Amino acid sequence: MNYTSFDSMATKPYIPLWIKYRPAILQMMVASAETPQQYKLFAHEFKSLNPKGKGVYSFTLEVAKGKATNKTKTSIPATDLLNLLQSSRKAMELMAETEFKFVLDKQFILHVSRVEKTIEPV
Repeated sequence: MNYTSFDSMATKPYIPLWIKYRPAILQMMVASAETPQQYKLFAHEFKSLNPKGKGVYSFTLEVAKGKATNKTKTSIPATDLLNLLQSSRKAMELMAETEFKFVLDKQFILHVSRVEKTIEPV
């Protein structure tokens, strides 16, 4: 991973944290073909990066073809996760084939699932 490919760490504070969890996230993306996945993260890691965050860590990020399909601009952790995924060749390959949903809940559990498309009858 090339750290210089990202803007200043001041504007992307969660990138180092997501880099740490990148192997687990990619593994969860692959394993989500069978069943939704979840991984317990450490609250103190998020809080140390944004001590004044006041609980704004949780988010829902839906991604298709490497782009967010829902609004994530207000969530820096979600935006940084998307930036990390976009910088990963493996993640981009997976996202080209499948839509994913990433949810970080208030207990700091990251949920990764595949979004199944339902075909509407004509």
